[in-house]
Amino acid sequence: MRTNLNHNRPLSGLRNVGILAHVDAGKTTVTERILYLTGTTHKRGEVHDGTTVTDFDSQERDRGITIFAAAVSCDWGGHSINLIDTPGHVDFADEVERSLRVLDGAVALFDAVAGVEPQSESVWRQADRHGVPRIAFVNKMDRPGADLDAAVDSIRERLHVTPLVVQLPMGEEAEFSGVIDLLAMRAYVWVGDTIAVGPVPDSLVEQAMRRRRLLEEAVAELHPVALEEFAARSTVSAETLAVALRELTLAGTGVVVLCGSAYRNLGIEPLLDAVVAYLPSPQEVPAVRGMLDGVVQERVADPGAPFAALVFKVSSTATGRLTYLRVYSGTIRKGETVMDAGVGRTERIGRILRVQADEHVEIQQAFAGDIVAVVGPKSARSGATLCSPTAPLVFEPPVVADPVVSVAVEARFGTDTDRLASALTRLVEEDPSLTVRTDSETGQTLLSGMGELHLEVAVEKVRRAHGLEVGVGRPQVTYRETVVRGVSGLVYRHVKQDGGAGQFAQITLDVEPLADDDFVFRSVVVGGRVPQEYVRAVEAGCRDALVEGPLGGHRVTGVRVTLTDGATHSKDSSELAFRTAGRLGLREALRASAMVLLEPVAEVTATVPEDAVGGVLGDLAARRGQISGTTARPGTMVIVATVPLAELFGYATQLRSRTQGRGTFVTRPTGYVPAVRSSESSSR
Repeated sequence: MRTNLNHNRPLSGLRNVGILAHVDAGKTTVTERILYLTGTTHKRGEVHDGTTVTDFDSQERDRGITIFAAAVSCDWGGHSINLIDTPGHVDFADEVERSLRVLDGAVALFDAVAGVEPQSESVWRQADRHGVPRIAFVNKMDRPGADLDAAVDSIRERLHVTPLVVQLPMGEEAEFSGVIDLLAMRAYVWVGDTIAVGPVPDSLVEQAMRRRRLLEEAVAELHPVALEEFAARSTVSAETLAVALRELTLAGTGVVVLCGSAYRNLGIEPLLDAVVAYLPSPQEVPAVRGMLDGVVQERVADPGAPFAALVFKVSSTATGRLTYLRVYSGTIRKGETVMDAGVGRTERIGRILRVQADEHVEIQQAFAGDIVAVVGPKSARSGATLCSPTAPLVFEPPVVADPVVSVAVEARFGTDTDRLASALTRLVEEDPSLTVRTDSETGQTLLSGMGELHLEVAVEKVRRAHGLEVGVGRPQVTYRETVVRGVSGLVYRHVKQDGGAGQFAQITLDVEPLADDDFVFRSVVVGGRVPQEYVRAVEAGCRDALVEGPLGGHRVTGVRVTLTDGATHSKDSSELAFRTAGRLGLREALRASAMVLLEPVAEVTATVPEDAVGGVLGDLAARRGQISGTTARPGTMVIVATVPLAELFGYATQLRSRTQGRGTFVTRPTGYVPAVRSSESSSR
């Protein structure tokens, strides 16, 4: 693999780009073709052969899917591109979230037959939250049933964006052989690995002109300069279109759409040209914000500014602990000392590595805009800010979703218990969406994550990396509790006298349901009856009480607590006393409220043969599924249903059985709903 990239290029020549898509849309194949065409690799890797660069983990090759986000670098057209191939399976959405946090742009892949699929929509919304500019690539144009127009319609309807199609495909399905660039009005035809550029064939001139006109009209509706030119000349020049498309992409107002077939190496060169032409450099994205002593600070992508970087991934390798960074400002050099600003600890940078999936090339320094790995930091976690000790600040870390599925794990042999505990600790360090806790009732060690596959991969990683034999219990979902009818005016007095200084705190609480948030606390106490420092202590105590609800010890969510009154004692009141009163008072209020148990549900999208639809629908109904839609496709039916997550364990095996191995499904968590076995505790 070639790794001698141009590290002396200006920031304007750098692109930090992610590949986003639904599982099996072709992300890894697109990445492999990019590496091959840019000369980074000299042989095309194939997912089905287990020879890809980015799916280097043994589990990824065994399962044929991307599990861990992998970074690679390449050069194209005088630009350097840092590329992150992200997972497409919903269980690994946290990998996508952490990657999006450090990317400047993204390529969203869509299947030319299926269009926008459930996880395509989910990762698109994730990118929306981070404000990441995107271009779209409709892949698999050579498949039977491929339809660019239908895929574009699904982008418009399901993602609520304006697609700006800049290519016209040449040939349909198996006859797909090239594209017409609607800006340059030139034809790109591929024969093997060779691309021929020429005039538009006579048979396609009229259609190409019609598509160019549609593109001009769509751009003119969104871009004032293009509109002015279109009104004056009834056309928009290629130069104006190119500038407008870039500005619309950066603003998120429109999405440039290209097409091709990565497997057959068709359309990758224009895709790379579009990455360079339309996606931003680090200088063109807004300055990143951080906090210092409660004051917001901004850092621009300037190599001369104080050093600041965000840790977005941690992994253990045979050569040591690797900490992956996005450098937002300044320059970092080998041997320098940096600060983990969140905890105030200093770390030494032993080595700086340019990452090529599982291969690394040592470099002496990294600049603003770079994505690199470093060796040296011993305790920096994902989401940590590493910065100059003389100019500290803390960046907002990536959001980590709450786990929804748990399994009990234990070492087969008692002598391996300590080794298992150490392995699980390292596992959680590498993947923040995993949690480990000990069940207070059974004493079992519970590993929690985002789904069955997530936990399967995690346990298998422990087995392979540490040589441990691990027993695994049946998966269990994570329930929640919420208030459906609260209480008002509940008075709680905390008094403790056991010699010496005592404790005294009196509070009055209102508790009510909250639909749009997890927990909100407010105080309406007037006249200084409860000092502000004690109000904060009451809030902290209330948060403590939410950890275990009255129905089954599950976390309480969706509740608003209002502190309406209180009383203090001149000697015995303290923050500890009011925190205790907040905890015990809210527990009493929740026991007096009407509560309901919530269970996690998921949207299931099953694609099944027509002759198996009845059996699949009946099985979903038996699993308490609510059918929300069906779509007929040639020879198959797509069924969308909302099903309790607890009912989906083992569903893959059941679906294969009912469809003779021809059915597939994907899931997407959609939140919590009242459980069928819910119960209420009435006001006393």
